[in-house]
Amino acid sequence: MSQGGGSANDSSVDNVCPVLILASASPTRKALLAGAALDFAVEPAKVDERAIEAQSLLKNSAPDVLAMSLATAKALDVGGRFHEAIIIGADQVLALDGVLFHKPTNRAEAADQLDRLAGKTHQLYSAAVLTRGREVLWSTVESARLTMRDFDAAERDAVLDHEGDAALGSVGAYRLEGASVRLFAAIEGDYFTILGLPLLALLGGLRQVCPELMERFT
Repeated sequence: MSQGGGSANDSSVDNVCPVLILASASPTRKALLAGAALDFAVEPAKVDERAIEAQSLLKNSAPDVLAMSLATAKALDVGGRFHEAIIIGADQVLALDGVLFHKPTNRAEAADQLDRLAGKTHQLYSAAVLTRGREVLWSTVESARLTMRDFDAAERDAVLDHEGDAALGSVGAYRLEGASVRLFAAIEGDYFTILGLPLLALLGGLRQVCPELMERFT
């Protein structure tokens, strides 16, 4: 298990109760929690996201429901290995006209996603859940609406050149905290939610379910 923003490590998982674990490999989520001075560890979940999505589509589930299903599956997976820890599960779904987007796997897919989003308004749904063992203690889903400008291929490619591989780590192939912000005309919603973690709501959830965690500072 890798260390997050604080001092938690393998031995602390065994000896300190409760330990807070982020069930995600996302560097952005890790940075947000570290910036909030939380003491946490990182243990990426091992779930088949596409299989969960396929089941959700068969049930005709809304994008926010899918985001919560993914976040919960991740938290429960890690909770199955660290039974006494408080687990943070999180996921984000991007929807445009009923079509779901995934992280691009290469530069060509990133360019295609940006082209499809250009001049349109899409929705982001960010879910967060707190679990312990097999129990869901708290959950939330927050949404945001984002509108991209019309832009040409030269501007798109210049942004992708500047973003580099970071564009491949984000659904929609953009990062508001990076050069991609140049492509946007308007956003409606919480900034942290757009980054992939409804941080303020999550901090409130931690105060509810485990206030002692919020008394620690790293």
